Formats: sequence, structure tokens, C-alpha cells
Amino acid sequence: FAIIRSIADSDGAHAATQCLSGYRRNDQQRLEQPCFGSFVSRALGSPDPAVPAFMGLSKDCGHKPWADIGFPGKLGRAYAPVRPDGDDIQAMSLKDITLDQLKNRQKLLSAFDGFRRDVDNTILQGTDAIYEQAFDVLTSSKLLDALDITKEDPKILQRYGIGNTATGGSDKNVNDGPPIWNEQILLCRRLIEIGVRCVTLGYGRWDYHSGNFSQMRERLPILDYGLSALITDLKERDLIDDVTVLVCSEFGRTPKVNGKAGRDHWPRANCAMLAGGGLRTGQVIGSTTADGGYPDDRPVKFQEIFATLYHQMGIDPRGFIRNDTDFPIKLLNENPSPLHELV
Repeated sequence: FAIIRSIADSDGAHAATQCLSGYRRNDQQRLEQPCFGSFVSRALGSPDPAVPAFMGLSKDCGHKPWADIGFPGKLGRAYAPVRPDGDDIQAMSLKDITLDQLKNRQKLLSAFDGFRRDVDNTILQGTDAIYEQAFDVLTSSKLLDALDITKEDPKILQRYGIGNTATGGSDKNVNDGPPIWNEQILLCRRLIEIGVRCVTLGYGRWDYHSGNFSQMRERLPILDYGLSALITDLKERDLIDDVTVLVCSEFGRTPKVNGKAGRDHWPRANCAMLAGGGLRTGQVIGSTTADGGYPDDRPVKFQEIFATLYHQMGIDPRGFIRNDTDFPIKLLNENPSPLHELV
């Protein structure tokens, strides 16, 4: 893996927006900018019609921007991430209906949509692709099988560890952060293995304005356990050069410890980890001042990281991708280059 220690342009808002797109939250909302996974879904599609190109595993939590799984923006909802959580998983299987009955209903729906299209075509934009993929998923067990981790080798399950499925992790008084759930890290690998192009995951609550040191001693080893298992797993399956793992957060923490043994919000210096993807890993990029407060060498911007990801996917990071109405959408508005140290 490679460590970036000098991210210099964090937003400072409690939202996953920059970690999903490279854009600050206000800019993303103003521009209706799609996230990385939606652009990849539009540009590359899925290699299997029964498998979504883009999925998000984060559960809803008290502060919803923390658990954002991605946003299609101007690309339209056909390129939104699929969230297989709770009732959605159950909806992916046929209940009290045969495959022939499903196909008959598909024909009826197509006829009805033909009538609606004659009335107003605008209300159906993006629905064709959604309906088509829904039927493909329902008539195949591939996705459901991948989501069923009971089918995983018990030794692999043990390698990843379990974590804690409670929202916010083991702290029962915290309900505004995603769970520390290592089985979801394993699910990322299982989904990528069947052809999902991009998987996002919110993991844990790291907003320690108090008790920072005790909380980090408890939770960092669990994250380390899951990430090391993922990287090892990808390597053993000969997937490591085809899959890029990005770990980042919305901002850093203050170099000064406050009176409650905590660290507050600090967007001036942030960090990230990248692994796999054919990158030149095994290095540290950038440095900070001695107190960790400011980038000292090689300041890095979020959009440079995303330019690297697009480049490794074979997508021009300085280019445009057109939506279904042929409207061109620029991927990254700062025209960044990929990180030359990594590519």
C-alpha cells in the first residue's frame, strides 16, 4: 500500500462527498456532480447484466452524510449505487411468483410504459435501465449468492474478523456513525469478484472530540485487521492489480489535544491510503510539519487522488462523460493529473 500524508484541501464538513467524488460538498450539490462510482458505471457499465456496476454498503445512520454511498448527479438515477441493505436484499429474490409469471408481468409493464411514454417521455428518463437491471437481478442468483457470506470459507471469515454491527460500533451511546463491521469489508471483495465495478463503504465513527486515545486503541486494530485481510485476500486471488482500495476520511484532526483528551476538526492536513490497482505502492507521499498540522512537502488535493483512480480504470480524468441526454459532464473541474509517484 501507499500512504498520502499531506492532503491539503479537505472540506471540513462532516460528509463523505469529497471521499466519493473529489468535490467539496457545496460544489457537488451546486453542480449536481456525479460521484466516482456513477461515472465508472456510465463509462464502463457492468460485465454482467445480473450484477450492478456500482454498489454501496453503508447503512443509514443518525448523521446521514457520513453514510453516503454515492450520488449519480446529472447522470441520472440509472447510475445511482445499489444498496443491498435490509429489505432491499429480500426484494432481490422471487417470492410467491414463478419465473414465467415474472416475465408476463415484465411484458405488461413494458406495454404500460409504452402508453406512458406517448403521454410524457420526460417522466421515464432513466427508468428503462433500472427496470431492465431489476429483472436481470431477479432472474439470477449471482448477486444474492455474493451477498450471502455464510457461503464463504470459514477460515476467510475468521481472517477478516467480525467487528461490531451496531451503528457507531461498540459505543452504544453513539448512533450517528456507520458500524465497525468487518464482514462488510469481506462483502466488498465478494462483490468485486462477481463483476461489480465500484463498491463504497462507510466504516465506523472517528469523531473523537473526547476520549480520542482510548477510542482509537479500541477501534484502529479492528480496521487494521479487516484491511490487511482484504489486501491479503485480493493478492491470494490474483485480484490485487485489478482492484484499487482507497481509505480516506473527510478531514484530519487537530494537532493539539483538547481538554477532554480529544482532537477536533482539522481540514488543513489529512491523509489517505491506497492499495493495489497496479499502483507503485510501498511508499509514503508527502509530509507534514512536526506537529502534524500542515502539509510541509508535496501537498496533495483530493482531485489528484481521483485522477489517479480514473486513470487506472482507463478513463481520462480530464475528460467528459455524456449522460443519456448527451449532456457532457466534466469528471474533475480542477484538471488534475494522476499522482506521478503512483502511476
